[in-house]
Amino acid sequence: MGQLIWGEKMKHIVKRKGHEEHFDERKVYASCYAACLGTRMKHIEAEKICENVCKDMNVWVAKKGEINSTQIFQEMVKVIKRYHKEAAFLYQTHRDLA
Repeated sequence: MGQLIWGEKMKHIVKRKGHEEHFDERKVYASCYAACLGTRMKHIEAEKICENVCKDMNVWVAKKGEINSTQIFQEMVKVIKRYHKEAAFLYQTHRDLA
C-alpha cells in the first residue's frame, strides 16, 4: 500500500479541526481492519476486505478536488458496507461514540 500521489504533490485532506494532512491509505486500512475485527471475523477475511476498501477509496479520492475527513468517513461507510454490513455499522458507530 502507498500514499496517493498527484504528480509530485500528495493529496491534502482538510481534517475536522481545520488542519490539513496528506491522504494516508494506512489510516483507511487500520480503521477498516479494526471494524472488521470487531465483528469477530478471521484476520484473513478482514485483510481481504480492507485491501478492497483501500483500492476503492484510492479511486474515489483520485476523482475528488478538495475533500475533508467527514466526506472520507461517509464514503468509507458506503464502501465497507459493500463488503460487510456489520463492519460498516461498527465503523460508523465507533466514530459517533468518539
